[in-house]
Amino acid sequence: MKLQATSAVLSLLLVGSWAQALLPNITLPTCDSPEAQAATQVALDYINAQNTHGYKYALNQIEDIKIITRPDGAQTYMLELEFLETKCHVLDPTPAAQCPIRTIAETAVEADCDVALSKTAGVLSVVAFKCKTETETPDSDLGPCVGCSSLIPLNDTDAALLVQASLDIFNKNNTFNSVFALFEVGRLSSQVVSGGLKLSAEYAIIETNCTSTDDKGCVPLNHTVARHGFCFSEGIGLATSVNCQIYLTMEQIVDPASNITAPPAPPQVLLHAHTAGPGLSPAIHALKHHKLTALHDPSASGLLSAESAESVEAPVVVVPVAPVVPEVPAVVGDVPADVSADVPAGAAPVVKREVAAEAATPAAEEKAAEPLLAAGVPLVPRCPGKIIHFST
Repeated sequence: MKLQATSAVLSLLLVGSWAQALLPNITLPTCDSPEAQAATQVALDYINAQNTHGYKYALNQIEDIKIITRPDGAQTYMLELEFLETKCHVLDPTPAAQCPIRTIAETAVEADCDVALSKTAGVLSVVAFKCKTETETPDSDLGPCVGCSSLIPLNDTDAALLVQASLDIFNKNNTFNSVFALFEVGRLSSQVVSGGLKLSAEYAIIETNCTSTDDKGCVPLNHTVARHGFCFSEGIGLATSVNCQIYLTMEQIVDPASNITAPPAPPQVLLHAHTAGPGLSPAIHALKHHKLTALHDPSASGLLSAESAESVEAPVVVVPVAPVVPEVPAVVGDVPADVSADVPAGAAPVVKREVAAEAATPAAEEKAAEPLLAAGVPLVPRCPGKIIHFST
């Protein structure tokens, strides 16, 4: 009888070991670790390349990272990132890292993105991402700011008149021997000033086949050879001002390190005008700001849906954060969905932020911000990472 019982126990142990070997491992690096930074840069470059309207984005904070390693060695990186809108339009050749960030006072735009990447043969590539884009405005206990600039819809009728009037002024006075057409409205705002209502507009333009404003039937050139530009205009009543910057064509891009013309960059997959013609999208232009793609999952990976059972039950390896406390075990097995209850002291609790979820309560945020203690030694939280620009 004892022999049968022993055999049954051994069988259960063998089955358990076999099942455990089939489960993936989950590694939790720190959000400011080199591998987190490298994966984030790949994600940011990919999302900016996919963004075909509005402005480029820059990283503000890495909020969480999880690396899932399967028994066959395949790795999936799951990132939670916070981006901020820059002032560089997607047509602007300036690298996103060099673009100025729009401040909260200017009505900043924030994008919370969940990104899934795969790592094959040491190369990271984006599999899917989803983003929630919203504005950030200055907090005030006194209510709305009277006299402050505020965003208005991108299809506002009065602002559209300002855009056309200012573009006409530029076309009549530019020295490029070309007529430019409206490509896209980037941002519109209004402000009450002493002279009345001031409207401000930011918009992208594209070179046409016309050389004079007297020409009729002007058609935008192919984007690979056309010059593009970006304009800032303001108007109070009949007084209108405009300032446009024209970008070099792809064939004219100069490498500043060598001062020679660089090979043409691969064409960005843009291109239809979002403000007029067959490419017009009323769903976009009834908004007050452009948004990143809500969900991009071309291979239908399903990685950004609800957490799978296998990822919940998989062993979790918490990468230690300096200073290292020897008493803290490095591996936690069979961590349930709420891993914060079972993560050892010295490791930050893992909190999954869904982009559609409500914001955490102030009490929870305050608790999460407190440094962890182990053996009386303060530890740096694993995540979130450092804030690069400002807290949102």
